[in-house]
Amino acid sequence: MTNIPNTLRIRNALENAIVQGVYAPGARLDPEALEREFDVSRTPIREALHQLEASGLVRVVPKRGTFVTEWSPEELAERFEVMAEIEATCGRLAARRILDSEMTALEAAHDACRQRAEAGDVEGYYTRNSEFHHCIYRATHNAFLEREASRLHAMLQPYRRMQLQVRNRMGRSYAEHDAVVMAISAGDADAAARALRDHVIVQGDRFHDLIAALRQV
Repeated sequence: MTNIPNTLRIRNALENAIVQGVYAPGARLDPEALEREFDVSRTPIREALHQLEASGLVRVVPKRGTFVTEWSPEELAERFEVMAEIEATCGRLAARRILDSEMTALEAAHDACRQRAEAGDVEGYYTRNSEFHHCIYRATHNAFLEREASRLHAMLQPYRRMQLQVRNRMGRSYAEHDAVVMAISAGDADAAARALRDHVIVQGDRFHDLIAALRQV
């Protein structure tokens, strides 16, 4: 039987290590070394690497091994651009289709973000931020869109986490969430789409801040 906590622990640890530069882009991940590092069998290592491959952080090359994905700044910007448009679509549909129970869940996730932001808890905010966005995906009532949004969200999770390390970004992120909640609650589809696009898109100074943060860790 799979040890799910071990798989999650290893996946999260490797995800953090990749984003923080412990494993450089293009570096090969040695399963045997990882078994020794985490003191586990091959199964949770293999499953954690499969999850990272699905998120786009690693790539498996047949007969060669598993390598950290190399994304240029341009490729990273492209992914955030696509994510922003998908989130905008999710916001537009959620504003039209959200149920009362889903609105309650969204507001609860928003309040949880507020608590973590006030506490200065970046990791806690990151977790609650993901819950906030998944509430919106579910409220679209479009299963295909929800899956695609979740897939891209997972792919960019490490970089969204790194954004929160930038000075004052957590507070600004919460304020942007506030605009999203207000628009969805009001049923204003265009405003919800615009607020989510602006929240997710990484360009200009925000993009340079992200690249600088990645290079400093």
